[in-house]
Amino acid sequence: MADLLTLENAINLIMLCFLQAVLGFDNLLYISIESKRAPVAQQKSVRTWGIIIAVALRVVLLFTMIQLIDALSEPFFILDWEGVIEGGVNFATIVFVFGGAFIMYTAVKEIGHMLSMDDLGHDVEGKGSKSAVQVVVLIVVMNLIFSFDSVLSALAITDVFPILAFAIILSGLAMLLLADGVTRFLEKNRMYEVLGLFILLIVGVVLLGEAGPAAAHAMHDDSLQIMVFGQDIIPMSKSTFYFSVVVLVAVEVIQSGYRRKLDAERAALQKHS
Repeated sequence: MADLLTLENAINLIMLCFLQAVLGFDNLLYISIESKRAPVAQQKSVRTWGIIIAVALRVVLLFTMIQLIDALSEPFFILDWEGVIEGGVNFATIVFVFGGAFIMYTAVKEIGHMLSMDDLGHDVEGKGSKSAVQVVVLIVVMNLIFSFDSVLSALAITDVFPILAFAIILSGLAMLLLADGVTRFLEKNRMYEVLGLFILLIVGVVLLGEAGPAAAHAMHDDSLQIMVFGQDIIPMSKSTFYFSVVVLVAVEVIQSGYRRKLDAERAALQKHS
């Protein structure tokens, strides 16, 4: 126990908490949006249990990855269609491709659903196209996919399991505290739900990009880098991702303010005419 109470571990814990906070934004957004597909009366419990189970499994994932890091890193398939697609495929590659594709599908499907609705108010009241169990399972699975990237990043900071696990638990507590607030905000400001879905769409692209160098980074072998039509699949940097999010939010806020101003001017003109 005394070995854990060191300055190095304290600094690593702070860095890990910051990392979890930065990488957990998209996870929290997904939880808030997906939980709204459950029956209204069960949405809060869905978020709570989804996060609790996901955090517990994230700790298990962390322990497993520490024990099997070499086996999981080893590519089990080499893509060798010269000029079309080349590179190594390992466990991380599969996770990122599956996760990215699923998130993009979810975002596009929800955007299409919102565009096809005739009555937004009815949709809010009638939410519940999935059972609570289905939504919890989806939240847990996607949480683990989001976690894969953060766990790999965390292992680059330290391999001390108790410190890593504690950081994960703290991030889980933060999500429990924030999830309901984010969901309420999206319910009161439905225009931002569309924004959130587009952010999730970008998250899907980010995850697909992470698949490109996954095997190459794990094995420290650039020849395993996935290339499509001769071009490297390169992940979007976190700074670029968050800059994109800030721009999207700024555009939405400015556009909303401008729209309100125009509506007020039209109302004033109609009143005087």
